[in-house]
Amino acid sequence: MREMTVSGLTIDPFTNSPIMILKDVESDKAVPIWIGLLEATAIASELENIKFSRPMTHDLLKNIMDLMKTQITKVEVCDLRDNTYFALIYLVRDGQEITIDARPSDAIALALRTKAPIFVADVVIQKARRVDLSAKEAITTEDAKKWTEILESLDPEDFGKYKM
Repeated sequence: MREMTVSGLTIDPFTNSPIMILKDVESDKAVPIWIGLLEATAIASELENIKFSRPMTHDLLKNIMDLMKTQITKVEVCDLRDNTYFALIYLVRDGQEITIDARPSDAIALALRTKAPIFVADVVIQKARRVDLSAKEAITTEDAKKWTEILESLDPEDFGKYKM
């Protein structure tokens, strides 16, 4: 199992789908995970420190967990089967560890909000198409500006247009 950070988001030029890039903290290797637009918005808003007037779903869940004195100790992208990634959220409440199944994008959106570490299982790293970031940085300042523009221009009506 390797600790990773979210190095950023980019767009798949073939499918126009958002891709979250997880980068190994000890090397230049990275794992791309294709995610939906809503999940990308949740992750990008936290990476860019964009706050909305009302809590979004992941912010709401974090607030509920805080009130219930439940902490996320880590999240783990634990499997990759049939081009679908699987994740676990590790929680502690009253000294008891609880593990919950989650989509990686949701688990990571919560991890970013709670400052919990993100791990990727070795089996996932072996199965995933790896990206070498030492040759060329995958996320550029231009990409970050594009995401900021996308987030700032979103209208609540836009969310009904995308099927997940």
